[in-house]
Amino acid sequence: MDELALLQNYLIVGALLFGIGLVGFVSRRNMIVMFLSAEMMLQGVSVSLVAWGRYHNDWGGQMLVILILTVAACEAAIALAVVLSLFHQSGSLDIAIWQHLREDNQPEFIEREVLEPLAPEHQWPKLAPSGIEPEPDLEEIAHRSHV
Repeated sequence: MDELALLQNYLIVGALLFGIGLVGFVSRRNMIVMFLSAEMMLQGVSVSLVAWGRYHNDWGGQMLVILILTVAACEAAIALAVVLSLFHQSGSLDIAIWQHLREDNQPEFIEREVLEPLAPEHQWPKLAPSGIEPEPDLEEIAHRSHV
């Protein structure tokens, strides 16, 4: 395989990892999912750095990846400690609950309620208890006799 084609393939994989991590970070409010998405973004950058290092025949990309892995491990340990302590305080991993942690100059997060459409209640047929003969439905019998 050509070196340029190999570089493009690695960069596409790195961009996909980064993009999926970015979408997960922006769209989810669960702290654990947000940290996992941040880790996925770091792995996408790492794949790209290794690809560029291989393409240029240089070890700089691999050394930066080792640094990124070290920082990611430290970040994961600190994040786990923060998540556990905040979960013990509030009992939830939802970001919107922790309003008291925002800076003073930041506006309070106001969640807009999304109303779910009311579904019509469906009447499911009911079976008679075992050993008891069901009562006849008089309306259905009258309808059958007219047809």
